[in-house]
Amino acid sequence: MQILEELFRHPLILLAVVFVLMSASTWIGVALLTRLKEQVAELHDDVRIVEGATLTLLALIIGFSFSMAVGRYDQRKNLEEAEANAIGTEYVRADLLPAENAAQVKALLVKYLDLRIRFYACRDEGQLGEVDAETAKLQDQLWASIRAPAAARPDPVMALVVSGMNDVLNSQSYTQAAWLNQIPIAAWVMMLAIALGSTLLVGVGAKSAKSLSRVLLILPLMLSVAFFLIADIDSPRRGMICVTPQNLLLLSDSLRKSH
Repeated sequence: MQILEELFRHPLILLAVVFVLMSASTWIGVALLTRLKEQVAELHDDVRIVEGATLTLLALIIGFSFSMAVGRYDQRKNLEEAEANAIGTEYVRADLLPAENAAQVKALLVKYLDLRIRFYACRDEGQLGEVDAETAKLQDQLWASIRAPAAARPDPVMALVVSGMNDVLNSQSYTQAAWLNQIPIAAWVMMLAIALGSTLLVGVGAKSAKSLSRVLLILPLMLSVAFFLIADIDSPRRGMICVTPQNLLLLSDSLRKSH
């Protein structure tokens, strides 16, 4: 299971593996066509019906999987925007605190913002662990920095500061959950199994072995590209299509210009 998980989380490797598997499946189908020519000829119409139904099912599953991947990508983008808004809002509300506490909260928020940008840009699992640890430590410091002022002055104005800090901490948790939410391995295995069956039937249903080159190149290539695209969008750190923290970067530039 670990090997499969690693495979489906590395789009480029998946592209090559799927192409080889689909091509091999088609070769096997054509080999069956050559060896069992008479039996296949008798069942040719039935094979075509099953082949069409299997390809239709495969197209639907690929379409649904692509939709799932795009939905998760959009969710990650929206949560990045929400996280930038939460940090920016709390930075402004920090002015409601006493001067000493306000300066401390603003300085911590700037450091926290840099950490969040590193989270989006990080692709190394080892560095990601360090970023997560630093983020958790800084979150404790942020909450501690407003706890004493809020306890000393429990009024509606201070409640805005506490609520804003709560939004900052919650937005990070929502983002973390969204980045871990990917297409299940079971769904990938099912899609791969149906694709193998489809290419096998295409090879068996070919009119002759002369059509091998056309079948072998076109369908396996298209399927491998489709698998690659889905995996690339669904892999936040290992794909080419990644969520760029544009809103966090803009907020960082804005805060630095204001000082």
